[in-house]
Amino acid sequence: MPRHSYARPQGTLVEIEVDAPSVKDNLLGDPWQRTVSVYLPPGYEHSDADYPLFVDLAAYTSSGLKRLSWTAYGEAVPQRVDRLVSEGKMGPAIFAFPDAFTRLGGNQYVDSLALGGWETFVARDLVPQLESSFRIRKGREHRAVYGKSSGGYGALIQGLRHADQWAAVACHSGDIGFDLVYRREFVALCDALARFDGKPAAFFERFEAAPKVRGSDFHVLMLLAMAASYAPDPDAPLGISIPVDLHTAEVDEAQWKRWLAHDPLHIIEDSAAQAQLRSLMALFIDCGSRDQYHLHHGARRFVDKLAAAGIEHRYEEFPDNHSSIDYRLDASLPMLYAALG
Repeated sequence: MPRHSYARPQGTLVEIEVDAPSVKDNLLGDPWQRTVSVYLPPGYEHSDADYPLFVDLAAYTSSGLKRLSWTAYGEAVPQRVDRLVSEGKMGPAIFAFPDAFTRLGGNQYVDSLALGGWETFVARDLVPQLESSFRIRKGREHRAVYGKSSGGYGALIQGLRHADQWAAVACHSGDIGFDLVYRREFVALCDALARFDGKPAAFFERFEAAPKVRGSDFHVLMLLAMAASYAPDPDAPLGISIPVDLHTAEVDEAQWKRWLAHDPLHIIEDSAAQAQLRSLMALFIDCGSRDQYHLHHGARRFVDKLAAAGIEHRYEEFPDNHSSIDYRLDASLPMLYAALG
């Protein structure tokens, strides 16, 4: 059993409200003014020093606000950062934790008519507002973005499409290889939605009215969120259109291609995306060898493509699954910090 950390964060936690104009007209009706928790390093208020910026993208069903929570036999991110600094593995930095939760349970940090323009929010809206509020070093060479699962995917998307904003990226167990991750789940989705006459909106109405969330509903909700993220339909309720015949479970290949357009395995084939990653000062990717969503297979394929393209990166595979792997930040955060100017 890991030893519990009793140390409290030594820095200062503050919250600010930021505008997310890219999210404003989302079909879910989610708010476009969002809370961002910010961890300022010890001594911030007594100095005039400026600091590099780390942006933490939360996983699906989570939020930046949860990343600060007390954890049994573990560490909240501020505790972990304090320890890494005290051990001399990295220096002080400002960490930002945006709340990007949605009615559909989370976010893939891509632009979507249904969920909102979250990719643009991370790339363009967030940093200027943070820089106006805190002493953050200016320029992409002083910024890193990282996350796990959906957050890791979102961080990787930033590297693939918006490397002009970031010097360093870390993707922990990110969604890579959509054929392996999502397509295999469509048969079960058909059976789940059959109880609602095949109507995602009817399932969601029951979901929001329930007194608690049932575990069996999470995978259904996740696939609805993915549909709204990758292939939103402005004419469908909540923007959700399923890329499968709900009676026969036959995949609509044309619609499925819209999903695949967001798969890092497909994006990396574009020379422009390769150039974006090549411009990074650090690219860290890892995944558990027993990941229950089979993400390690997608990660292996992706890093093979990186190697073939001559893109520098660090890939680590560790003997664990998809759950409770924040300890992997001990590997990524020092590497990202070392790459920042």
